[in-house]
Amino acid sequence: MIKAKSIRLLLFLFFFVSNVIAQDFKTEQDEIERLLNQAVADFNDAKFDKALQSSKTALINSFAINDDSYIAQSYNTIGVIYNECSDAKKAIEFYEKALTYAKKANKDKLYNWIYGNLGSAYYFNEIDVNKGIGYYKKALYYATIIKDTTEINYTRVNIASAYFSIDKFDEGNYYVKDIKENILLNGSEDSKMSMNLLMGIYTTNRDQKAEAERYYSIAEKIAKKNKFDSFLINIYENLVRHHKHFNEPQKAQAYKAKLDSLSKIVYSKDKLNNIQKAAQQIELDEYKIQLERIEKINQTHRKSLKESKLVVILFIVILIVLLLFLLTLYKNIKLREQANLELKKANEELLIAKEKAEEASQLKSQFVSTITHELRTPLYGVIGITNIILDEHKELGNSPHLRSLKFSAKYLLSLVNDILQINKIEEKRIVLENLIFNITDEITLIKNSVEYIADKNNDKLTLEIDTAIPEFLIGDKLRLSQIIMNLVSNALKFTKNGEVSIIADLKKVEGKVYFIEFKIKDTGIGIAKEHQSKIFDKFVQIERKEEDYQGTGLGLSIVSSLVKLFDSEIHLESEENVGTTFSFTIGFEFDEEKSIEIINNIEVDLSTTGLYNILVVEDNKINQVVTKKIIQGSNMTCTIVDDGYAAMVAIEREVFDLILMDINMPLINGFETTRKIREKGIKIPIIALTAFDKQEVMEEAISAGMNDIMVKPFEPSKLFQVIHNQVKNKENAD
Repeated sequence: MIKAKSIRLLLFLFFFVSNVIAQDFKTEQDEIERLLNQAVADFNDAKFDKALQSSKTALINSFAINDDSYIAQSYNTIGVIYNECSDAKKAIEFYEKALTYAKKANKDKLYNWIYGNLGSAYYFNEIDVNKGIGYYKKALYYATIIKDTTEINYTRVNIASAYFSIDKFDEGNYYVKDIKENILLNGSEDSKMSMNLLMGIYTTNRDQKAEAERYYSIAEKIAKKNKFDSFLINIYENLVRHHKHFNEPQKAQAYKAKLDSLSKIVYSKDKLNNIQKAAQQIELDEYKIQLERIEKINQTHRKSLKESKLVVILFIVILIVLLLFLLTLYKNIKLREQANLELKKANEELLIAKEKAEEASQLKSQFVSTITHELRTPLYGVIGITNIILDEHKELGNSPHLRSLKFSAKYLLSLVNDILQINKIEEKRIVLENLIFNITDEITLIKNSVEYIADKNNDKLTLEIDTAIPEFLIGDKLRLSQIIMNLVSNALKFTKNGEVSIIADLKKVEGKVYFIEFKIKDTGIGIAKEHQSKIFDKFVQIERKEEDYQGTGLGLSIVSSLVKLFDSEIHLESEENVGTTFSFTIGFEFDEEKSIEIINNIEVDLSTTGLYNILVVEDNKINQVVTKKIIQGSNMTCTIVDDGYAAMVAIEREVFDLILMDINMPLINGFETTRKIREKGIKIPIIALTAFDKQEVMEEAISAGMNDIMVKPFEPSKLFQVIHNQVKNKENAD
């Protein structure tokens, strides 16, 4: 087995403990830091027995102040020393103890060190190289979290070395190919030495003899210059293997002699014996610490017994006071009975008020539902007729009157949708969905859809998305898009000749949940401090002196309510004439297996719309014209009837591929008409056309036998896709 000694064995203590530990118990901590730093110096001078003594004292002192982080570091230090002296079993035992206390301290830096050292123990001592690689990859994960470039490079080198040792040179080279040149040119002395040794092993395996010896020579010079004796031993080991590989027994024997001579100095029997004795003493010290803790507990119990006598006396005094208190309570019983009667009467009045409030809430919901339906129905006609005029009279394409008409209709439709959205949120009828989505794609889509506003106001619109965010997440992308769309539109509306930024940054990871902070920043007119507390209220429009900014004041109220659905809060930072920043954090699930399953279950239909015969059941004459024009514009044919009875007659006379069924009709509504059609065994796909909210009619539509629902007004392309899918589903079923 050809291998390079783990770089962690030399650099395990090149850290600044003061950056990790809190400043409580300052004097005791300073002493622990001094001992650990002394262990570093002794270790680097190959004085392993002295390094172990300093580490042991640091461990005892860490237990004395009950500091989990220092305890973990002390155990980690001891483990490294034993690993260096080839006592892998003891090293792993101390590393695992270090890991136990690191979990209590919950510091990513500690995880990085300890997992790296465990990897070295399993790999370098040839216990289980694959297990060692697994620990190295855990260390790399935590190095990436703390964004420590040095630790990332060291760990990559270790992984490559381990892969080389089991002849997986391509896998190992993958981890160092991007950092090799930078380390060789700009790295520290120890990292240059390790990389040269690693490349020497790699080129030996590739039968590049001269190149390999050049790398070994550089590594040897660095080790001698810096007195890295333990690494020099490892270099000699690999030079012996190198010359044997190229059948040069004399050179191999020469380096073997150097290896044996240096090993006797570095790993003398006296040092190893002292280390073995120190291990036994550490175990005894641990037992002593535990016994001292038990004695302290016993002392506490004895103190508690003494205090219990005082408690009995206090109990008697309190009992007397309680008896007096009960006497006082008895005198107040009559007064309380009278108060209870009054409260009962008040509760009855409150119950009546509650019933009236519930009735008022129900009436409000019915009113909102009715008014939105009544507004959407004529809006469908207005938007549809406007599109028909533009299609039939191309010369009017630039007419400001038609553009104004279409804009006004869409603005009114947006207002209706906002009111309906607020009503749904207040009645808690919105349930978050779990769909797979790509944050970059969703935000880019929003950016493209509002680009015209940015162009109109001469604004620069930018995206900043953290590359650490996984490609696919699971959550309610529709609600997230609504939040960002409202905030970005709002920012662009109040920014002229400025910049609006959409920022997504990964803040933390808990299990499979990735918490992402979103920020919408602008350089617009800002919000005065006296108005900032009320901008999330419904129908609030802050007075603007310079210009007339249109709006209903519902956008930010909707945003605040939607953010709360994600168990989050939205925060505002703003200064007049400087700009405004809205920020919120939402956790989305990342599960690679679940994402693949969802993607594989998505149906993709690449076919085009066919020539279908459609029956339209609609009593509104204007809507008949609009719907017919939309259908005929896609090369489909259609028949128009005014009510449900006429629809059943038409079905008996002619074959239709699909029925578009209005719900609100005279004589017989769309639901009842659908039931009668299904009772006759007719399986023609039926799509409900309605101005009601989809959730309000979904249950009754499905129970009546309808296949899908389209809410007016709708995009023609969406209607064509639904028609095509339903017809194809029926054909496949037949």
